[in-house]
Amino acid sequence: MWVERDVRRAHIVREVAGNDVKVMLDANQQWTLPQALDVCKQLQSMNPYWIEEPTHPDDILAHKTLADAIAPTKLALGEHVPNRIIFKNYLQTKSAGFIQADAVRVGGVSEFITVSLLCKKYGVPVVPHVGDMGQLHQHLVLFNHIKLGHEALFLEHIPHLQKHFVNPVKIEHGVYVTPQEIGSSCDLP
Repeated sequence: MWVERDVRRAHIVREVAGNDVKVMLDANQQWTLPQALDVCKQLQSMNPYWIEEPTHPDDILAHKTLADAIAPTKLALGEHVPNRIIFKNYLQTKSAGFIQADAVRVGGVSEFITVSLLCKKYGVPVVPHVGDMGQLHQHLVLFNHIKLGHEALFLEHIPHLQKHFVNPVKIEHGVYVTPQEIGSSCDLP
């Protein structure tokens, strides 16, 4: 069965990575609530940093039920959330341990900043989902950290679109290099 296979694989990753490495697990919205309750409880023994998108992103109450059941293991939510209202519901119900807003999917920079302000109010870190736009999100993480005081945890990097930008993201030693050019780094040739 897939549950035993996936749990076994997660434990292998933990064993190989060691206990000092953050291991995040992503279910990509594949589980029903009963499945998520079962699988997440089994995954807790490998000490995941978070479990991402265990069930449908619109199902706030399912995430609340799951978050309560697997605490202190945290859920990372928001990659596919289209607006601040659903994020507000996640935060009010204490369903999310991490918010993964994506400025492109949430409708732009202003909506992203609104979500970041809500997260600051509720004390929940923002770890953006960059999709294909690390270009833009590197600036938003800097804004969140410098202006809003969010902890700068990390930012994923998906490099396949870099060649399409005038000033592509620069990564050195696994870290984004702060852009020195003006603008949002999103200019196309």
